[in-house]
Amino acid sequence: MLFGQEHVQRYRDTDGAEGHEWEGTTVLILTTTGRRSGEHRSTPLIYQQHGDNFMVVASKGGADTPPLWYLNLEADPEVQVQVKGDRFAARARTATPEEKPELWRIMAATWPAYNEYQTKTDRDIPVVVLEPQR
Repeated sequence: MLFGQEHVQRYRDTDGAEGHEWEGTTVLILTTTGRRSGEHRSTPLIYQQHGDNFMVVASKGGADTPPLWYLNLEADPEVQVQVKGDRFAARARTATPEEKPELWRIMAATWPAYNEYQTKTDRDIPVVVLEPQR
């Protein structure tokens, strides 16, 4: 998470006027359903748009375990997304091996630390594609 639930709340309260721009990049709010609790969990994540879809990276700073939000969407790929004032349902999926090189390049150009994170772990850090269900 970037700066946690305070970031989520400010983003929601201001339709992204506070929180969409962060550290020279852009952030969306991803809401997953907890795989154990069934509760909605919202996380601010760096994103880029690719066609009609949105991309985020399940990096957890290069940790050997994936972020909890990624485990949640693996269990239930139906998610909610907020980009600025636009809120919509989406279906989340991990980028295919064929898609990933291009999508990774786009995300690493947005947040160069992703390349460093990948060197810290043997885990293949996934790029997640969020497909709006409008």
